[in-house]
Amino acid sequence: MTRREAIAALGSMAVGTLIVPSIQGDSTPSLAPGAPNSPERQALINAFRTASEKIPEKFEARTHKSDWTMPYRLFRPNATGRLPLVVYLHGGGGLGSDNEKQMGLGNIFGTRVWALPENQKEFPCYVVVPQTDRGWVRYGPPAAADSESPVIPGLGDGARVAFELIDELAKEFPIDKQRIYLTGQSMGGSGAWHMIAQRPKFFAAAVICCGGVALDSTAAAVSTPLWNFHGDADDTVPVKLSRDRIAALRKAGGHPLSTEYAGVGHNVWQWAYTEPPLVRWMFSKRRSA
Repeated sequence: MTRREAIAALGSMAVGTLIVPSIQGDSTPSLAPGAPNSPERQALINAFRTASEKIPEKFEARTHKSDWTMPYRLFRPNATGRLPLVVYLHGGGGLGSDNEKQMGLGNIFGTRVWALPENQKEFPCYVVVPQTDRGWVRYGPPAAADSESPVIPGLGDGARVAFELIDELAKEFPIDKQRIYLTGQSMGGSGAWHMIAQRPKFFAAAVICCGGVALDSTAAAVSTPLWNFHGDADDTVPVKLSRDRIAALRKAGGHPLSTEYAGVGHNVWQWAYTEPPLVRWMFSKRRSA
């Protein structure tokens, strides 16, 4: 696939016309053609990088003040009426309070895709990218002689203030509360699993990449439409974590979509957020009133 062809394919991300079925679930869309490391698939990823380079300039830097201050970036659509909101939770590389890192590194895919001009033309929406310096789930104090804080039950500080931020934006802007979507990767993926379980009927749909540990009952999110992505060679967050969650949802009566990429490691977001049918699939979901 040439760069020109890849950019043309990228323009069809909201249309979903590329056909190679390789995911599990009900009414499954078709993925982009080619194995994950094939030239055509890599061309699609590289085309996304090129086409989205200027997107971060369209996000406004803001802060939400709670018992601590959460920095965030906000994209406002050039459209009127009640519109959807996409909430993106960054991975560990975005940790901090500079209001910048959550937009960079591997986060460029999950933050930019919704704001691409071709996607905004068909699916105008607000996009918010909060930043946390304390994670999304709840952590307890490290055990003696251990430097890592364990995940413990209960609502995490990052998730709690992110919910506050969403509620604040819904008051400030004409956001359609039946179309609030959640997505995240790695640490942000664990945050997404956490948040859809904490408020099971709040989000219209969730897109999750290689989510880490969260102690919530997966079955609590059974009513939330979900598309989960993981690389089967991930040595940071084992793919078994996703497999177990998907199995639990299906056992509880849910119908999540699950995509595993052969030979792909932790950076599964590069493939996930450049899948042509992803944007249309997500915006097809609406929470019942």
